[in-house]
Amino acid sequence: MRALRLHGDRDLRIEEIEDAPAPGPGEVRIRVAAVALNHIDVWGFRGMAFAKRKMPLVVGAEASGTIESIGEGVTAFAPGDHVVMFGAKTCGTCRFCQRGQDNLCTDVQGIMGFHIDGFACEHVTMEARHVLKVPAGVSLRDAATAPITYSTVEHMLIDNCKLEPGETVLVQAGGSGIGTIAIKLAKSIGCTVITTVGDDEKAAKALAIGADHAINYRTERFEGVVRKLTQKKGVDVVFEHTGADTFNQSLFCLRRGGRLATCGATSGATISMNLMQLFQQQYKIFGSFGAPIRAIADGLKRIEAGVSPVIDTELPVGRFAEALERLESRKVFGKILVHI
Repeated sequence: MRALRLHGDRDLRIEEIEDAPAPGPGEVRIRVAAVALNHIDVWGFRGMAFAKRKMPLVVGAEASGTIESIGEGVTAFAPGDHVVMFGAKTCGTCRFCQRGQDNLCTDVQGIMGFHIDGFACEHVTMEARHVLKVPAGVSLRDAATAPITYSTVEHMLIDNCKLEPGETVLVQAGGSGIGTIAIKLAKSIGCTVITTVGDDEKAAKALAIGADHAINYRTERFEGVVRKLTQKKGVDVVFEHTGADTFNQSLFCLRRGGRLATCGATSGATISMNLMQLFQQQYKIFGSFGAPIRAIADGLKRIEAGVSPVIDTELPVGRFAEALERLESRKVFGKILVHI
């Protein structure tokens, strides 16, 4: 089969490799349809691995596809089913996996497309427990954004921050893949949404998808604008994923007792924090990495209910490197999809 493999820093090649095997007991074989790009793909493209990995490596961490065949004992799927795949190879037996907190697995073998072979290939064979059926009416194109993008937002805003209707949320980098979904999810449950973006064109797009206020952080101090918009009270929740450049200002935007969830550090991983501010204001800060499998199912339900993804660009697999470069440039608004 054809696969897109990373051989080294920024060295991507389409190659013929051994096809995925027939499914064994408890496994399914899937024909991959589309891969959605994330910053973890950019990190891998740059050679920024957090653990040793063997090259060459099939890339792609978030994808959708169609069941081709099933192994012995698999009853939840049938050939022809549209599915999405959980990209972390978790053990399934530790106490966290057993209680549905898969992203806290104590014996995870790696993230597909980053530590171990991923989804940018024609077929994959994997355990059925890591696969979810796509609801009728949801396209494979849209479903490809559920395993990481929707589940990450779901886990940050709903699982961790317990976002409620009527609250005000600040979404940092509202033009990003997860930023656009955070805007749409928060609006869908009746929240007021303030977002930051890097230019006026993105501000207009953010308003068009539901944001109540869009702040160009290059021309305005977003923390000052947020304080004015909230009559100096601050927001209930901050959706933070940009890192050092915005983290302390994001804390300043919170009301007393407010909640902040963070899942990224693209602008830097190290900050200095005022601990007196933290405990006097009684902030709640959540580190959020990945999501449980259940959050993917919840994300698919959001799509089915009309909270559709914002797609910036769709490209064939042969232009994967171009897609990564677009994501890296931060010119993107929404998700980039690569079709296999």
